[in-house]
Amino acid sequence: MKNAPIIAGSLLVAVLAGCQQGPGKGEAGGSPAAQDSIMDDGDASEAAVDEPKKSIIRPEIDTAPPPAPMIEAVDLTVPYPARGSSPDAAGRALLDGLLDEPVVKAGGKVTIWGHSDSRGSDAENLAASRRRAEAARSYLESKGIARSRITVVALGEARPIAPNRKLDGSDDPDGRARNRRVEIRVDIPVAGPDPAGGPAPAASSRAPGGT
Repeated sequence: MKNAPIIAGSLLVAVLAGCQQGPGKGEAGGSPAAQDSIMDDGDASEAAVDEPKKSIIRPEIDTAPPPAPMIEAVDLTVPYPARGSSPDAAGRALLDGLLDEPVVKAGGKVTIWGHSDSRGSDAENLAASRRRAEAARSYLESKGIARSRITVVALGEARPIAPNRKLDGSDDPDGRARNRRVEIRVDIPVAGPDPAGGPAPAASSRAPGGT
C-alpha cells in the first residue's frame, strides 16, 4: 500500500497531460483561425467555379472588313508647256495622282481631250492637241492602263477656257497657257466583263468644260 500514493500521482499527471494536448494533425479539430481559413479556401474555390469565363476578344475590336471606297467619276485638267507635246513634271504628278482614284482601279473608261491655244493655223493646232492627248495616253499606258480603255479626242483651239487675246487685241499669254491642256474624264464602270480584263466602261464622250 506504500505504492498507492505514487500510482495516484502518476494517474493525475497523465490526466493533466491529456487535457493540455490539442488535436493533432489530420484531426477534425483545430484553432478557430485554421477552421476559418479552410472555409475561406472552400468559398474561393466555389467562386472560381461559378465565375463565367471571359472572352479574349475585346468587344470594341471590329472584325468586319472595311467598307469599299465609293466610286465616282473623276475629271482632271493637265496643263502643257508652250510648244510642248508631252506633260512636264507637274503634269506627270497629276497623272500619277489620277492612278490612285478608285474609279481608275475599278476599270472605268478614260477619255482624253487635247486642246491648244489659238496661235498657229487650225490644222497645226488640231495636230498639236492630238499629240498632247496621245502623250497623256502613252503615259497612262506605261503605268498599266490598257489602251482599250482610253479614247483620244483632238479639239485643237475650238474649246478655249480663257481668252487668247486681250480686249485691245494684244496677246494674252496667261490665257493661252490655260488653253494648252488635256482634259481627262474617268467614267464609272458599268456591269459586265471588259475585253481588257476589267469591268466594262460606261459610254460617255462628252467633253468637259469649254466655252
